Amino acid sequence: MAIPNFYLEPANYASDQDDLHAVRSTVFVFEQQIPADLEFDELDSVCHHVIARDLQARPIGTGRLSPDGKIGRMAVLREWRGQGVGASLLRCLLEKAQKLGLTQVTANAQLSALGFYQRFGFCNQGETFMEAGIPHQKVSLPLQAPQQQPGRPAPKAAAASIEATRLDSVESAMTASLELIAQARRQLCIYSQDLEYALYGDGSLVEAIKQFVLGNRNASVQIIIQDTANLRNQYHPLIDLTQKLPSYFLLRTPLEAEDLQNQTAFVVNDAGGYLFRLLGNRYEGYWSPHLPSRNRPLREDFERIWQRSRPCSEFRALGM
Repeated sequence: MAIPNFYLEPANYASDQDDLHAVRSTVFVFEQQIPADLEFDELDSVCHHVIARDLQARPIGTGRLSPDGKIGRMAVLREWRGQGVGASLLRCLLEKAQKLGLTQVTANAQLSALGFYQRFGFCNQGETFMEAGIPHQKVSLPLQAPQQQPGRPAPKAAAASIEATRLDSVESAMTASLELIAQARRQLCIYSQDLEYALYGDGSLVEAIKQFVLGNRNASVQIIIQDTANLRNQYHPLIDLTQKLPSYFLLRTPLEAEDLQNQTAFVVNDAGGYLFRLLGNRYEGYWSPHLPSRNRPLREDFERIWQRSRPCSEFRALGM
């Protein structure tokens, strides 16, 4: 299979503004000679943005979705065109529109890019027009509600919670982790001190994560590594997997003192399961395959730390 050498992530306009502007300035302002005061507008702060990065975390492509369902500011650096970056950005924005419950999306397509949108099913609306001195065509695409993944049973409403079970060894933590991976639908979040080798270096666990991402093209594994120093000069099977399948993995490391002092470790999936260890260098703790009352706050904690962390670009560059 062809392994992409870029990855996508949602962009926070407040914190990622410089990276978004760098791509759009290069493509629209310098390359297409569009005035900067037309390119950057008040809508930016309220839109949903997505950004494509290379393996050194440098921005290479952007796109945005407005609250009323208009896709725009689709830009890919010249050297990255023809490699699927634009298609990945558009798929991501369409998926976001579906999740928001939008029934239709529109775009003002430059005529030179009209075929790109038509390949995704967009249809022309009205006559061509000029915008920023460039001929455009308005296009639209109706959206359907997200479909259940083929072969997966429909989720049960209000599934019964399962009381947590105590963990007392690396073997019990391994068994629990494998079940959480197997039950994950599309997302798996891992918070670890240094990807403890006894657990995350085990071949059966790495293989389970591999099968999870390869079995679902929309799968995402987010990993927060608290201390990256111990991993930089040694081989680690899970890091190796993230390098071979970079489009499925996002790795970050904390920057805030509060997060760096956190001694816990945990795993949460999007099916209500969790595993929690009070000390990341030990394997005693608790887990449940379905306990939303514990899964939810851990996912919220993970998201807060994630937003305050930086991308682990050093691992993406290794061995490539």
